[in-house]
Amino acid sequence: MLDTSRSRASSRAGPLVVRFAGDSGDGIQLLGAEFSKSTADADTGFMTFPDYPAEIRAPAGTLFGVSAFQIQFGADEILTSGDAADVLVAFNPAALKSNLHVLKRGGLLIVDKGTFERRGLQKAGLDENPLDGDLAASYQLLPLDITAQTLEALAALDIGRKQAVRAKNFWVLGLIFWLFDRDPAKTEGWIARRFAADMSLREANTTALKAGHAFAETLELAAFPGVAPTRRAGAREHGAPPAREIVSGTQAMALGIRAVAKRAERDVLYCSYPITPASALLHALASGEGGVRIFQAEDEIAAACAAIGASYAGAIGMTASSGPGLSLKTEALGLAVSCELPLIVIDVQRAGPSTGMPTKPEQSDLTLAIHGRHGEAPVPVLAPATPEDCFAIMVEAAEIAISAMTPVIVLSDAYLANAASDWVSPDIDSLPHLAGLVQHPQDGFQPFARDAETLARPWVAPGTPGLAHRIGGLEKEAGSGHISYDPDNHAEMVRLRAEKIARLAGRRAAAEISTGDKTGDLLVVGWGSTYGAIRKAVQELRAEGRAVSHLHLRQLWPLPGGIDKIMSGFKKIVCPELNSGQLAGILRGELLLPVEPLTQVTGQPFRVGDLKAQLERRLES
Repeated sequence: MLDTSRSRASSRAGPLVVRFAGDSGDGIQLLGAEFSKSTADADTGFMTFPDYPAEIRAPAGTLFGVSAFQIQFGADEILTSGDAADVLVAFNPAALKSNLHVLKRGGLLIVDKGTFERRGLQKAGLDENPLDGDLAASYQLLPLDITAQTLEALAALDIGRKQAVRAKNFWVLGLIFWLFDRDPAKTEGWIARRFAADMSLREANTTALKAGHAFAETLELAAFPGVAPTRRAGAREHGAPPAREIVSGTQAMALGIRAVAKRAERDVLYCSYPITPASALLHALASGEGGVRIFQAEDEIAAACAAIGASYAGAIGMTASSGPGLSLKTEALGLAVSCELPLIVIDVQRAGPSTGMPTKPEQSDLTLAIHGRHGEAPVPVLAPATPEDCFAIMVEAAEIAISAMTPVIVLSDAYLANAASDWVSPDIDSLPHLAGLVQHPQDGFQPFARDAETLARPWVAPGTPGLAHRIGGLEKEAGSGHISYDPDNHAEMVRLRAEKIARLAGRRAAAEISTGDKTGDLLVVGWGSTYGAIRKAVQELRAEGRAVSHLHLRQLWPLPGGIDKIMSGFKKIVCPELNSGQLAGILRGELLLPVEPLTQVTGQPFRVGDLKAQLERRLES
């Protein structure tokens, strides 16, 4: 039977949440992406959450193959993709069974009733047809034969049944466009460009889109009567559309990497081995534009070592992976620490261990990033907070890597990589001039002579006249870089490499409260993709008069300056994480303060309501 126990009372005020769910072959992600574009065109803030399966192609109609896309949109600040849905579109019984718990009680439930036949129900593990039950008592049930409607709309076209059925996502999109007063013209233009080489597909998808829109208009359907489309206040008061665009975390990161190449005035060599969900970044950079060259290696180790070779040669080496791929790169990271070369390693975290759930988000690589190397090999660790922050974090990572001549690890995750929101693209020329950060050799060149402030050694490309030097993984003599087995020299080099990283805490901005006051009853400390859920939960608690504040860390190692002073101003400290309490343990060990973990390892992001309830319990205990 279907699980209705987690359904909630529906509220029509404020932002709205729409969720699409169906088989992997139903075009759910495309449907969601096009609705997101229309939302951006409507001057409406939003955030999305593509929730797709790990299986490349699970059996059609089964729970393993369900793909979903959720979007929250509204005039207010949108920080998450939403907790519960106001509208759920389910393309088959499996989609309904696995997603009904997300729909609010009283919400609009649109189902393709034509798929609720005996075989479809069996594939979903349902003993009886839920449409014959009491769904209508709990939801605004709208059972439509979407497949049949699509086939009828395309009956006059010269295409086969299989092609016609595949256009049903555009039929649904047309219907949803009507419900939320969206103009389908831009999607029609996109279809014309996307299927320019295939007239039949172009005509089929365009016809399906118009048919769905006309169907809803004819029946005068309304998702929520009396609720007008939500727009930003004053968004078009002066007639000029805002210069905003849709960007996912992966796209923002790719744009950030291109910005690094421009501001550093050096090529970037991005080296990668395909692994979910980091592979999308390789795809985003595949054009080789903007001074970024790509190299697809035969394995993770080769990718990391090739990136180190690029930095040795005077370019900026970058590499990325997910989950177990970071483990394979750790030996190469030790080499980059020893050679003191700039290197940026991106880890798009996923649920583990091992293969785990490769399309689901988790924050479980933090301790690996900070401590997971042989020998004494400290490296800075950063984490973006939002999809658009993935742009800025790449520039910051490059700034640290170049100025300190060190590897830097950037911890994204599957949620940030895939989620999208609207942003205003920054002025590249206003970013830090990274080329000016390079430590150049002085008179009496020694390859491991250090800058007095940063302790960085000079960056010299091989073949530079008069600056020949030796470099490698063996321990080096301070200054000259000659191979050394002297015990006192080794102790000094270990100290210098550690001090170089530790000094970053003083050279970079100190920790600051993200939301709330500097003192209070409860401080919520977060990092990475938990930002939106924490901020929203804290905002709601503060609106109720609770003395709660939010501190979000983008620099995780070394810990930013002033963090101990901030924490000492609160009676309780709670650290929500999508792991088993890794940052909480690090904060307790480093600062000797009572930090309580608040953990979740479900492969899903925090829901604001659940997190708020957990924080309320901490306040009341």
